[in-house]
Amino acid sequence: MKNIKIFTDGGSRGNPGPSAIGVLILDEKNKELFRLGKQIGIATNNIAEYSAVFEALLWVKNNIAGHDINLKFYLDSSLAVNQLNGIFKIKNQELKKIVVGIKKLEREISGKIFYFKIAREKNKTADFLVNSSF
Repeated sequence: MKNIKIFTDGGSRGNPGPSAIGVLILDEKNKELFRLGKQIGIATNNIAEYSAVFEALLWVKNNIAGHDINLKFYLDSSLAVNQLNGIFKIKNQELKKIVVGIKKLEREISGKIFYFKIAREKNKTADFLVNSSF
């Protein structure tokens, strides 16, 4: 079973305002498989956080799904981690739409998916990708 580490982050200048996402995907030997930093238009911080997770899952589906994999997501957003793990309810309708897409991608990927909260200092590369996209 392959263990894939995925670091994601999202940010907004203005909340809502111009927003960007950052994604870093590593294999079990910490070899970089994919990195992405891109603007996503006007959005909130939360929309950006979820959009980064969605983009990461989409890349996995298109590039390594079908293999027996464990996906370990690392985010510095407590809210996103708790909502994606089903601990907190999602009230915002726009977020719900993104999460429906996330859950659909999760079902299409063969493997187990975990979401973990990490300190912002341990998410520096994804944060850098966000900030360098502005």
